[in-house]
Amino acid sequence: MYKKIHLIVLDSVGIGEAPDAEDFGDVGTHTLKHTLEAHPNTLPNLAKLGLGNIEALPGVEKTENTTGFYTKMQEVSKGKDTMTGHWEIAGLNIDTAFKVYPDGFSDELLEKITEATGRGIVGNKPASGTDIIEEYGEHQMETGDLIIYTSNDPVLQIAANEEVIPLEEIYEICEKVREMTKDPEFLVGRVIARPFVGSKKGEFKRTENRHDYALKPFGKTVLDALKDDGKDVIAIGKINDIFTGSGITDAVRTKNNDDGVDKLLQVMDRDFNGLSFLNLVDFDAEYGHRRDPEGYSNALKAFDDRLPELTGKLTEDDLLIITADHGNDPTYTGTDHTREYVPLLITTGKDLDFGEINQCGTFSNIAATIAENFGVDYETHGQSFLKELK
Repeated sequence: MYKKIHLIVLDSVGIGEAPDAEDFGDVGTHTLKHTLEAHPNTLPNLAKLGLGNIEALPGVEKTENTTGFYTKMQEVSKGKDTMTGHWEIAGLNIDTAFKVYPDGFSDELLEKITEATGRGIVGNKPASGTDIIEEYGEHQMETGDLIIYTSNDPVLQIAANEEVIPLEEIYEICEKVREMTKDPEFLVGRVIARPFVGSKKGEFKRTENRHDYALKPFGKTVLDALKDDGKDVIAIGKINDIFTGSGITDAVRTKNNDDGVDKLLQVMDRDFNGLSFLNLVDFDAEYGHRRDPEGYSNALKAFDDRLPELTGKLTEDDLLIITADHGNDPTYTGTDHTREYVPLLITTGKDLDFGEINQCGTFSNIAATIAENFGVDYETHGQSFLKELK
């Protein structure tokens, strides 16, 4: 039905606690509602698509005649991290949660890293990335030690000053650590390079040279099915890292949310047949984990302001899908993701009878819909909602 599907993941923009939120310690969370309550903004363009019809949200009016289809989706996989959410969107059900490391990593793993890199290690605890470089940045400048930390996600992050350890060496170190953390005893979902610059406390600043080294998806995704069928799969932002290039035909790097929208607009002008897949990470990385509702709210407003640029490019051959991968309520305790429903907003250049569609019991309904649209052979636990888009 559509030559191009453009899929945008608003990273962590959840829309209320999931039925199993108690199992994750997330009862009462609601990223969108609490963010907009804490720092009011209006989101008129998302409202037009139907965002305010899914849930009552401050600054997001309920719309009688929407210009999009709308519902919410529930995650079935056993996790609330980035990889699990994206892999489920692409058709997988992750029934064994990734390990997390609330007490840091084992001495055995740290010794292996030191032996492989020749560098000492400091940190080794769950921490905010900005806080830990403030704590250990000057130490690293004196010693060249690696700053290793984690979060409540299944990640091992390595922060290093680019003026102390050259960027290429930082990446090489992360590649080595990625290899040694594929074993079940040390398994982590992602190893993340977190370069920064600055010469003293108060001046340290992370750069845009972050790089994620993820595990390869545990099974075939709809991206693989599209690529195998000769379709285009254009990854924008950290999508290529999340899927380790699997099923990707072209990868476009981005610097931030605004640059991500710019890059998608450029991709929309290209003549291709298949999927463009964009992640807008700032909501999560810059504001959710840092528990910054003002920054989060303003980022939502910034995206809403640019949404007409995207919808204005849609032709009858284009389908735009906007969703999220989990929640990250910036008003909640801690710094972790939150187990929430996610919104699903869909529009096109066609004149259709827009409105509510059936609630999705798994993120993988998106994968099933994409597979049906392009007529590719792909089995998933999700159910296509393509026939509802009429």
